Amino acid sequence: MKNLELKKIANEVRKGIVTAVHSAKAGHPGGSLSAADLYTYLYFEEMNIDPQNPKMENRDRFVLSKGHTAPGLYSALAHRGFFPVEDLVTLRKLGSYLQGHPCMQHIPGVDMSSGSLGQGISAAVGMALAGKMDGKDFRVYTLLGDGELQEGQVWEASMFAGYRKLDNLVVIVDNNGLQIDGPVDKVCSPYPIDRKFEAFNFHTINIDAHDFDAIRAAFQEARETKGMPTAIIAHSIKGKGVSFMEGNVGWHGKAPDDEQYAVAMVDLEKISEELLREEA
Repeated sequence: MKNLELKKIANEVRKGIVTAVHSAKAGHPGGSLSAADLYTYLYFEEMNIDPQNPKMENRDRFVLSKGHTAPGLYSALAHRGFFPVEDLVTLRKLGSYLQGHPCMQHIPGVDMSSGSLGQGISAAVGMALAGKMDGKDFRVYTLLGDGELQEGQVWEASMFAGYRKLDNLVVIVDNNGLQIDGPVDKVCSPYPIDRKFEAFNFHTINIDAHDFDAIRAAFQEARETKGMPTAIIAHSIKGKGVSFMEGNVGWHGKAPDDEQYAVAMVDLEKISEELLREEA
């Protein structure tokens, strides 16, 4: 798929995020928007998946370790065809299957329930080990937040993955630099992130999380890396695509009101128009 098409899909994913969180009057737009390009590449280009057969035995697995950014995952899944895009407005509503955090029992395409930070990567490591033990060739991907790296369980899982040489595992860190309490380097600095993963026998790659050429090259490099897992440190902008949310820690976990929602959708519609002009 060409970059322009991926950009158009990612922008629609962002519209879905903002619409879902606005409808729910709660949720986490900032970290969902920063990871939208990553979700798009994973679900539309990288992973071996089938929306018509979500439990396909040899499918690639994805675990959202930073489970609070479920709106981003849900929007990508919906646009990929796992369930209707129209259902995004039911996010967090009573009776909806789209809960505030991913639930594998009720949501097509969700491979692991997640939400408690630090635990998702452990589940992903277990899946990757199982794949190796069973002689399967599926790959496992997990997305972490940079603030999540403050959880000790992340490094226990990483130590195990590196020791077991799980080269079918790709850990992606959405490094937008902000967590709920402020800048990550002011709360409890995880830097240097790449050197820490390297200490646990990971191959590391630093990329611009909004550059599809860089994203594509990183995942290809991960596929070609043998004998060790890969960590992709994706440098991103929190709230990417929405003018008043970009780089603003206040949008970590709150919903836009009606007026803010209108402004956000105008911002994203302008991006759609720019992409159409680029296509022409």
